[in-house]
Amino acid sequence: GRRSLGQRVVEELKHYYNGFHLLWIDTKVAARMVWRLLHGQVLTRRERRRLLRTCADLFRLLPFLVFVIVPFMEFLLPVFLKLFPEMLPSTFETESKKEEKQKKKLNAKLELAKFLQETIVEMAKRNKADTG
Repeated sequence: GRRSLGQRVVEELKHYYNGFHLLWIDTKVAARMVWRLLHGQVLTRRERRRLLRTCADLFRLLPFLVFVIVPFMEFLLPVFLKLFPEMLPSTFETESKKEEKQKKKLNAKLELAKFLQETIVEMAKRNKADTG
């Protein structure tokens, strides 16, 4: 059913609170990783990816804060998200958006695999025709 305006506002506030909280936790972890890097330790692949994602999220946070701080600007947020889908920091994404991104990536990988498979089949046919 439909939710009241008050319920939707509370849900959005909870979403933003959780997003900022997760970003704060990621920032603390990234600061520890930078400290380790500065002291000569090597990061694992997973840690390096997390550090890069957190840095990117912090840079994405600046334009996003304009929508949060300026009154009534949040009404334009859906328009800007449609124009710039990667504008939100990763901690602010909903589960449906994450699933949608994963599906797009999977479809792209499947298309690439099909293309490569067709290319290999064509190359095998050419090699067979050349030798036989």
